[in-house]
Amino acid sequence: MITGAHSIIYSRDAAGVRALLDEVLELASVDAGHGWLIFALPPAEVAAHPTDGAGHHELYLMCDDIHATVAELERKGVEFSRPIAEERWGSVTAIALPGGGELGLYEPKHPSPAH
Repeated sequence: MITGAHSIIYSRDAAGVRALLDEVLELASVDAGHGWLIFALPPAEVAAHPTDGAGHHELYLMCDDIHATVAELERKGVEFSRPIAEERWGSVTAIALPGGGELGLYEPKHPSPAH
């Protein structure tokens, strides 16, 4: 029934975010027409968490070794908006996006569901 997920990053500097996804993270892409690039993502998962406030969505990229991934991305010029923090569910940080905002990055401690 569901064949995948489509995420959108809205930014005041969409070209800068596209360059990050293409040139730094090296994600494969296709042109959906008129220069609108759609980037491939690795396998994904989704979770539902309770909140006392308004509902919202978050996007995190996952990695196997957050310290090595952060070091590699910093060598490529990526800036992080917060330091690595150890949470009950994993190690987490965030990439500072061109134009503002951030993209979460985490190394999960939980098992990932099989596809």
